[in-house]
Amino acid sequence: MDIILSSGFLAFASHIGFLRAIEEEGSTVDAICGTSSGALVGALWAAGMSTKEIEQELFSRPPLVHLRPNLFFWKGIFSLHKLRARMSQLLPQKFSDLSRPMGIGVCTSDWKHHMITSGSLVDMVVASCSIPYLFAPTVVDGIAYCDGGAADRIGAKSWRSLRSNQSCMVHLVERSRGVNKEEGLDGCRIVRSPRSGASFWSFGDTNMRIERTRRNTEEVLLRKG
Repeated sequence: MDIILSSGFLAFASHIGFLRAIEEEGSTVDAICGTSSGALVGALWAAGMSTKEIEQELFSRPPLVHLRPNLFFWKGIFSLHKLRARMSQLLPQKFSDLSRPMGIGVCTSDWKHHMITSGSLVDMVVASCSIPYLFAPTVVDGIAYCDGGAADRIGAKSWRSLRSNQSCMVHLVERSRGVNKEEGLDGCRIVRSPRSGASFWSFGDTNMRIERTRRNTEEVLLRKG
């Protein structure tokens, strides 16, 4: 099956819980699609990190340590250069270096959604996390990309058009911002999680959110037959 991880402001813990249930159940994942926080967690997992390793990596310090003021503040208050540097250490440079296909949802300045499946993995992960106005966009080959959730929080419609014969399981985090539409979900198994409640100063109770989503995902997996 394919898995799809939606956007969700700092919703890393819920995505980790979803993936942990899949790890424990032993399901075969053929490909991954992610947007914003889903792109970051999904890429780390696709690169071979376990959910325990991702948890340790992401929650050892508050989110604020990855942010820097952007000198060109009219493009976005913060820069994600530090996040990009860290992702460059943890991820392969190209999509093609992953062991399975991956798609990342991004948005261009005309607010059009794009599903990226090749090229620079690191650039697109950072771009997909670049919430418009809050973070400066990521420029790749002269094109400015930002958080795909600004156009499509899930990316299921675009992803499934590329992989129409695949079954899908979707982790959908409740909307905090971004376009509120759910397209392309027909026939998908869906796990829903509430908003993260995290802030730049604290991730909050990550253990609770991981375990809550893990249990919810486990229930959906048990109903697969």
